[in-house]
Amino acid sequence: MNSKRILIALTLALFVSGLCTWLVYKKSTATPTVQKHPDVMYVAPSRALQAGEVLKAEDIEFVAWPGSDPIGGAFSQAAGVVGREVLFPLGKGQPILDGDLSVAGAGTGLASKIPDGMRAVALRSDEVVGVAGFLVPGSHLDVLVTYHSDISPEPVTATVLQDAVVLAAGHQLEPDPEGKTSDVTVVTLLLTPEQAERAVLASTQGAIHFVLRNGADTSRSADIPMLLSQLSGLAPAAAHIVSRPAAPATPAAPKRQEIETVLGGSGDTQPAGTPNGGARP
Repeated sequence: MNSKRILIALTLALFVSGLCTWLVYKKSTATPTVQKHPDVMYVAPSRALQAGEVLKAEDIEFVAWPGSDPIGGAFSQAAGVVGREVLFPLGKGQPILDGDLSVAGAGTGLASKIPDGMRAVALRSDEVVGVAGFLVPGSHLDVLVTYHSDISPEPVTATVLQDAVVLAAGHQLEPDPEGKTSDVTVVTLLLTPEQAERAVLASTQGAIHFVLRNGADTSRSADIPMLLSQLSGLAPAAAHIVSRPAAPATPAAPKRQEIETVLGGSGDTQPAGTPNGGARP
């Protein structure tokens, strides 16, 4: 009887063990279920667009994009792009991003390219010293001014702005696709309000000069004005600091003189100018 119970118990144990093994194997080899995301329809150009074009309803179409990989800043409705200006060339079928277009309500032309908090200031320079033919939209430059100071009879050249970005060269808002340059004497710079004040003030004081720099060079040099006498080596490097004439020295108070008089063997000292020559009556 005991042997029969033991056989039944072993049979049940083997059955349960096999069942558990099969369940574990089934679970480990099961293909994970991939959650599918529906495609997203994004707004895209129906043709190639150039910078400066204003988007119209007939210029756009919708393209399907995998919903598992959404694009930040893209548009799913045409109302978000119609009437806005294209800032950069866009290819057909390329989803339009918010950064590719002018700010909504900013208008068209140059104003649409000015970011919030910035200003556009136009400055004129001689075409020879102004790096003629090499200034294009997107160039980086320094702005110098040569003027006469009230505290120095010599002309002074000082750096007014460093690493300013050219927003427009003449009437050109975009670099030439073929890399061609044009001679311009007026450039429009993208500046902060404080920089705009410096630029406008400098333009009223003397001649403006543009100095082209590498766009990757963001370093700042010491702003030390240059005097004419420094070109010939007659003045030290710190000669831009004009010393004021020293104030005349205060004359020293005259020394007080005393007169000693002797009367009857007794001495008495009195200040000079005392009645009777300092003698006692």
